[in-house]
Amino acid sequence: MPHRLKKKAALVSIVSNSTLVVGKLGVGLAIGSVSVISEAVHSAVDLLASIIAYVAVRMSHLPPDEEHPYGHGKSENISGLLEGVLIFMAAVWIMLEAGEKLLHGTELDNPGWGVTIMLVSTVVNWLVSRYLFKVGKQTDSMALTADAWHLRTDVWTSLGVMIGLAVIQAGHWWFDWHLYWLDPVAAIMVALLIVHAGWELSSKACHELMDSHLPKEDVEWLRAYISRPRAGLFNIHKFRTRKAGGLCFIEFHLVVERTMSVEVSHQITDDMTADIRERYPCAQVLIHVEPGRENQAAADGLIPISG
Repeated sequence: MPHRLKKKAALVSIVSNSTLVVGKLGVGLAIGSVSVISEAVHSAVDLLASIIAYVAVRMSHLPPDEEHPYGHGKSENISGLLEGVLIFMAAVWIMLEAGEKLLHGTELDNPGWGVTIMLVSTVVNWLVSRYLFKVGKQTDSMALTADAWHLRTDVWTSLGVMIGLAVIQAGHWWFDWHLYWLDPVAAIMVALLIVHAGWELSSKACHELMDSHLPKEDVEWLRAYISRPRAGLFNIHKFRTRKAGGLCFIEFHLVVERTMSVEVSHQITDDMTADIRERYPCAQVLIHVEPGRENQAAADGLIPISG
């Protein structure tokens, strides 16, 4: 069910971005607006990112195989990194085009059409990004969350371009002002916002690709849970966590009474695994049981179990 929900959300993003690319590019070329054309490029990058996210979502749920014993979850992290690179490339192109227009001047034909398409883009991307954020949180999908951030960035950039075009149109109507320089300036502002979004996205993707631990609040909950008093348990060590797409891996060594039977220790690990998976349904939990001593003291790197 979560997999189908993720695929549906990715397809919604593809359809909305395809429509906006055509609309923005058509209007931008018709009125000669570099800011609207830059928004078309932004949406084209979003479209490519949506396609990457869709492929990543499909791959991430492939079962483990001989070459990928830990599954394919990191395909979502790779897609996030690729999307970040695409964002940087789009920002550079927009800045170059806007800089040329700013230096050599430009005129716009009927900026009102630009205002209209930017308003449509703002509303559509707000609704779609809200939906993607919701599904991304429900399914713990980095690919969908990255795609949502793409569209949420597009919301603010579209809004900025819309305001700039509206000022140009109003100045021309009411005061006969020619504020066409606002168009490339708005495009440069779009590019700067895109760079910020690209940096945030790439940083997070690299963070998880380097097998960093789970978020601080999750690590704190896990440490608190596994250190609860339990009969026959002494301490826990070699506690490690990492994340791969929608999967998280949790492992630690559990030191128990030397006289504890295999059956009892196995039941304890089963209960702990079930409790952890209740909070993290996609968690892969590995618990290694070790015999301890009655008077074993907690040492550096160990999580003592009180009681």
